[in-house]
Amino acid sequence: MIVATPRAAVNTGRVVGAVRRRLLSLVQPSVPLRRPSLDELAAPDHPLPAFVRACPVAQHYLALLGGLPWSQFPERAMDRPWPGPQPAPRAPLAAAFLVKIDRGLRYMSDLREYLVEHPALVWVLGFELVADAASPHGFDAAASLPTRRQLGRVLREMDTAQLGWLLDGVVAALAAVVPDQLVGDTISLDTKHILAWVRENNPKAFVSERFNPERQPAGDPDCRLGCKKRHNTPPTEGQPASTATRGEFYWGYASGVVATHLADGTEVVLAELTQTFDRADITYFQPLMAQVEERLGRRPRFGALDAAFDAFYVYDYFDQAGGFAAVPLVAKGGVSVRTFDPSGNPICEAGLAMRLGRTFMNRTSYVEHERGVWTCPLVGQAETCPVNHAKWPKGGCQTTMATAPGAHLRYQLDRHGEDYKLVYNQRTAVERINSQATALGIERPRLRNRAAIANHNTLTYVLIDLRALGRLRSRRQELLRAA
Repeated sequence: MIVATPRAAVNTGRVVGAVRRRLLSLVQPSVPLRRPSLDELAAPDHPLPAFVRACPVAQHYLALLGGLPWSQFPERAMDRPWPGPQPAPRAPLAAAFLVKIDRGLRYMSDLREYLVEHPALVWVLGFELVADAASPHGFDAAASLPTRRQLGRVLREMDTAQLGWLLDGVVAALAAVVPDQLVGDTISLDTKHILAWVRENNPKAFVSERFNPERQPAGDPDCRLGCKKRHNTPPTEGQPASTATRGEFYWGYASGVVATHLADGTEVVLAELTQTFDRADITYFQPLMAQVEERLGRRPRFGALDAAFDAFYVYDYFDQAGGFAAVPLVAKGGVSVRTFDPSGNPICEAGLAMRLGRTFMNRTSYVEHERGVWTCPLVGQAETCPVNHAKWPKGGCQTTMATAPGAHLRYQLDRHGEDYKLVYNQRTAVERINSQATALGIERPRLRNRAAIANHNTLTYVLIDLRALGRLRSRRQELLRAA
């Protein structure tokens, strides 16, 4: 009896495997390993392999993601020097991250497992395929995908401008679907808190000095401590007044969003920005509106914002665009009502126009601006104040405010008029966008640094817009069929 040696057995196995793969390649249809970009595959007349046509998951994402111009995706990072090494294609990875968010997959390992279970989706997304004649699809799905670590690294290191390009594309596609509507003429702006994945945010975990801003959590080196809500309650008997203020504090980030209503009531995202949680809401206004202007090519005329954006330059912005900002008035310095004479000078309690004494540049606020100091007009000209104001013995009244027109518009805006109410009611657009983002997991991402969380947020808003785009196109086709 002849016994095969281990080496002979290995060689025999290789020969049998090669023969088997050759026979399979002869009896099974060939599948193209190289194919056009996702948007070209989504064309109605483009031929698809049978296993792709038979996969409902692949067909779903072909329809959902095919509305973006993936063939023009900027593969190289915008800030990367040229020449340099050619990176692996980033468009398939960005599309895969959108699938992850849409399916509610928590970790990158879950995403990879989901893609391996759906080879047709791997083919559609555009990954570089590894041929395998033994596979019924002609390629090895697991070998064609990056590792879990590679997927996480790409999400951290992907240029934000590349993902911003996706948001540019979907906003342009939305505007093309509703050509008879001026998209973004009225916008709403708000922020959404995002909790960092650290033990300090777990109320069941024991952490000494949980809310000490000087003790950075080890789980996330970029997150910062901030207050979500603050409650002022009267102190009880024996309680110090300093302890009467209560708040909800978290370590994390915040996402600023600009949203708008379309004619059919659909809400879409026009701009987004992620910052650490210690940043004030007003710091989001100028960067977000710069994004909106770039995507729309113009300024929105009307804005609906909450009281955190009661700043003179917010009113200036929309006034210069020909509209107004619907923002609740905050009684800064205890002043909730102020009137002005035709020259713009504030009127004092005695009904007299105050005089401008001096101006100076304020460089301590978020926006550098000129401020004026108005003083009592009776000082040096009269012996008493007509209303016996309490400040008269100390030199009379004095008012300091910005000299820009927005400082006057804050008080002159008719907040009881129908126009104001109509615009302010548009704030529900951004509130519903935040609700959709929360349902997609934006509030508690399983990520541990700012770059990954910022990219994850951008992709979340791209997905929200893509869903809206799909609904609009479906309604449009239904109307065409009905006509």
